[in-house]
Amino acid sequence: MKPLKASPWKGLARLLPLYTLFSIIALLITGCSSNQDIDLIIKNATIYTVDDEFRMAEAVAINKGVFVQVGSNEEIDARFNAKEIIDAKGKTILPGLYDAHGHLFHLAELLDQVDLNGARSVNEVISRLKAYQQEHPFKDWIIGSGWDQNLWANKNFPTKDMLDEHFPDIPVYLSRTDYHAAWVNSAALEIAGITEPEAIDGGEILSKPDGSASGILVDNAMNIFQKVLPQTDAQEHYRQLLNAQDSLLAQGLTSIVDAGLNDEQITLLKQFYAQDDLKIRTYGMIAVNKDNLHEVVKRKPFNNGRFSLRAVKILADGALGSRGACLMEPYSDKPDTKGFLLESPETLEEIIKAVSATPFQINAHAIGDSTNRLRFQLYGKYAEGKKDARWRIEHAQILKEEDFKYFKEHRIIPSIQPIHAISDMGWAEDRIGPERISNAYAYKKLLDNSGLVAIGTDFPVEHFNPFHNFHAAVARKDEHGNPNGGFQIENALSRKEVLKGMTIWAAYSCFQEKKRGSIEKGKDADLIILNKDPMTVDLEEIRDIKVLRTIIGGEILFKKGEPN
Repeated sequence: MKPLKASPWKGLARLLPLYTLFSIIALLITGCSSNQDIDLIIKNATIYTVDDEFRMAEAVAINKGVFVQVGSNEEIDARFNAKEIIDAKGKTILPGLYDAHGHLFHLAELLDQVDLNGARSVNEVISRLKAYQQEHPFKDWIIGSGWDQNLWANKNFPTKDMLDEHFPDIPVYLSRTDYHAAWVNSAALEIAGITEPEAIDGGEILSKPDGSASGILVDNAMNIFQKVLPQTDAQEHYRQLLNAQDSLLAQGLTSIVDAGLNDEQITLLKQFYAQDDLKIRTYGMIAVNKDNLHEVVKRKPFNNGRFSLRAVKILADGALGSRGACLMEPYSDKPDTKGFLLESPETLEEIIKAVSATPFQINAHAIGDSTNRLRFQLYGKYAEGKKDARWRIEHAQILKEEDFKYFKEHRIIPSIQPIHAISDMGWAEDRIGPERISNAYAYKKLLDNSGLVAIGTDFPVEHFNPFHNFHAAVARKDEHGNPNGGFQIENALSRKEVLKGMTIWAAYSCFQEKKRGSIEKGKDADLIILNKDPMTVDLEEIRDIKVLRTIIGGEILFKKGEPN
């Protein structure tokens, strides 16, 4: 038998590294001049990848909804042919921005209601209500939100009488800007069957000096109206959500967190995402309380690529502006109250204990220092032994100095809204005094103690424009440049920290850092193109940055102006 002849490749293999050999074989198979055909190339850009090394790039290649290459123009051109090529002309590209705490359904509804945000007086509120009624003469109710008595010369809560004078017959229901209080008129009170002030567990119907109901309902007292307010059908929700989505995409948001969904809303989102009508990515938190706890813990996490549901939201206390935030000591401007918990400590522990045995992430709203202290105690007790719980505290607004350490100790993620500090800075110290304000809105201190922060706006409590939030976090000033030097500027974040908080850290806080939050090979192709670079422009220009393209999964969903 003749011996087998040695393969001519054997000697070559000894001379060449293995990867080179594979490259030669691949070229022989595919053809030396053949580039890969893909869907989209974007080149000539200033790209912040926000990868582990915060590297910059010039071009990206996208195919089938993911990034297939990130690098220089030459690298991309040498490897790919694209159906579409965008010349960014030097414009800035960021990973798609992630709002880590918002309320999609509230925003969708507000865009159809009376927007009272920024109203500087009761008279301006009345004027907006009248204009809305003229435009919608067949509405059975006037419903709106966004009023804030702290913006008025008289910072006291308004009363039903101010509405009754102009709207004696049609019921009026107006949510405060934080959605933790409502202002109604006598017609609405009558429909709801409210005749007198009343203290309610986790809430209150406030009184006038004469002892009658004032028309202000705080926190859980607002629930009385849930059965009497007009209901929105599925088709109307669909239209409202698409409208809200368009608004969010135009501001560069590709992912959002909806911080508190009920069963009906979850069903609608599953339906609309299944129809492929909603494109923006939504990470949902199920609103959990003592009444639905046993049903919630039976649920399974859900993820269809665009809509995921794997967290619960516990509403622990109210807001500072309505004095519902639960404090350890009385309010400085109302010493007869410390605020209140919306659930008893025993109920809150029952909820956390039950959910801790499920795959769901626990995220708790906590504004006051008393509420935050209770959160730390319960998180520490029930997160022990969990390797990667990523439990969050939403807002983490007022803390005691000695409590910051618990973020690191219990591996808690602070979910913060820097723009709240700017909205509240004119009156927050009146509420809690100079000592407590020093540990309020302390975002840099939170970051130093936790290692990361997830950044959101709490829309529609605040405007959903992420660059307003970006500016607030870095400059600690309002749109007019006030205050000089910035509000508690020692707690400002750097631009790099803010960008990470709006991208990779936000994604991490939702267990999505392997798919989103940075521009890297293999990740979802979510990005935005901007007219200016937020990392280098003057501080006063950040709020005015415009989005030119919003791309999700390689699909251009918003387009305005250049690049062509």
